[in-house]
Amino acid sequence: MDISRPDIRKRKLRYRLTLAAIGLTLVVIGAWFILRLKPAVPTVDSAVWTDTVKRGPFLRQVRGPGSLVAREDRIRLIPAETEATVVRIRVLPGARVEPETVVMDLVDPELQQQLLDAQLQFEAAKADYKNTQARLQSDLMTQRAGAATVGADQKQALLQAQTDKNLYDLGVISGLTYSASRGKAEELNVRNDLETQRLDLNQKAIATELAVQQTKVQQAAAVLALRQKQQDALSVRAGISGVLSDLPHQVGEHVAIGATLAKVVQPDQLKAALKIPETQARDIQIGQPAEIDTHNGLISGKVTRIDPAVQNGTVTVDVELLGDLPQGARPDLSVDGTIDLDRLADVLYVGHPAIGNENSTISLFRLAPDGKYATRVPVKIGRASVNSIQIIGGLQVGDKVILSDMSRWDSADRVKLQSQ
Repeated sequence: MDISRPDIRKRKLRYRLTLAAIGLTLVVIGAWFILRLKPAVPTVDSAVWTDTVKRGPFLRQVRGPGSLVAREDRIRLIPAETEATVVRIRVLPGARVEPETVVMDLVDPELQQQLLDAQLQFEAAKADYKNTQARLQSDLMTQRAGAATVGADQKQALLQAQTDKNLYDLGVISGLTYSASRGKAEELNVRNDLETQRLDLNQKAIATELAVQQTKVQQAAAVLALRQKQQDALSVRAGISGVLSDLPHQVGEHVAIGATLAKVVQPDQLKAALKIPETQARDIQIGQPAEIDTHNGLISGKVTRIDPAVQNGTVTVDVELLGDLPQGARPDLSVDGTIDLDRLADVLYVGHPAIGNENSTISLFRLAPDGKYATRVPVKIGRASVNSIQIIGGLQVGDKVILSDMSRWDSADRVKLQSQ
């Protein structure tokens, strides 16, 4: 029969407990060592864009997209002067036109009737003027004849009064006869003065009445000229030399007064309208030099206008083109523009990083001398340009930094670079 050995069972239990304690201790120690280990340096598995910090003159620029547009003083919008109907289109958009080129023909029956009425009213006004002139001249001649008669009587009375005075002095005639002739002479003298004054007043009244009639003639002539101008405007002319860029109406369409019938532009008189981000537009001033890239050539220019309003986060800046336009330049052509803000004489600068605004502190990876590793450093930046940014602190001349977007390694202070 088997003999029970309790001591052996206890020894096995103690042995197992000891092994478990030793195993647990080893696990704890291993975990502690693992936690103490530093994480592996992450590797940048793509090509990076780098640049070296430099010192020297720093040109501040801003850049923005835009398009070529016609200058406002080189655009002619042709409005409808009357309500009319389009009956014929002679020129299509894109064609070159001269000032007398007829673009389209309109018709307005009501205007034709108004033109005929204006012609008749003008002729009637001229006839009234001539009739009034003839009547007033006749009245004036009658009054002149009466004045001439009074003048002759006045002279005769004066001679008679003089003769009677001589006879009265000789005692030939009585004093009563002399007094009568003298009184008659004085009366005719007063009547002659009155007739002269009335003749002058009548001449002035004639001039006034003729002026009134002349005004009526001029008014009728102005109405006729207006109707004639409106009639002539039914043959829509370009007005300037250029290119017909827009013709918004079709044959048979009725147009209202003031509606735009056509748009003519001069394609060799363009400007660039750039869209500059509002955060970069605050330092732009009128007259600053600019350069426009039409993707087929570069044109120099200068800033002529800055829109005071912000639209969709951008400010519209107009640039006058000073150089010759390259071949293919036309309205609405997409362009890129660069505006020179100012030039700093001696500053520390580096290429513009992918992320970072001016006058802020950012972090960049600075390359080690061997070029295999890069360490994150805080960098204080100042003013920014299109391709460069001013360094105020954190870097020195000759430091090489990564400008590419390194947001994937935001949690790492040190990275390893693959061999370029």
